[in-house]
Amino acid sequence: MHCTLPAGAVTQAVRHQTVEETWFFLSGVGEVWRRSRSHEEVTSVHAGVALTIPLGTELQFRTIGELPLTFIITTIPPWPGPNEAIPVEGRWAAPAGSMGTER
Repeated sequence: MHCTLPAGAVTQAVRHQTVEETWFFLSGVGEVWRRSRSHEEVTSVHAGVALTIPLGTELQFRTIGELPLTFIITTIPPWPGPNEAIPVEGRWAAPAGSMGTER
């Protein structure tokens, strides 16, 4: 799946219920926040960086700079639908009702 987060955007923080993901960044610059029961981190991302979103991990991401953040997502098992992502309290303020990406 190809995703784009517009310049200056921040996503709603979420936790996936049943899927794990691998992300590979194609362009732009951003940050990805991930929190599990035992660990929390913010990772800087740009073209060529890959990262994983393990099952049950809370996550949020944002762009930095003037270009959109674009990346490819592999989801295992396949994305089950709009109820997969449960909103959680994140690291950065996000617009109300925003998921932030074009999937």
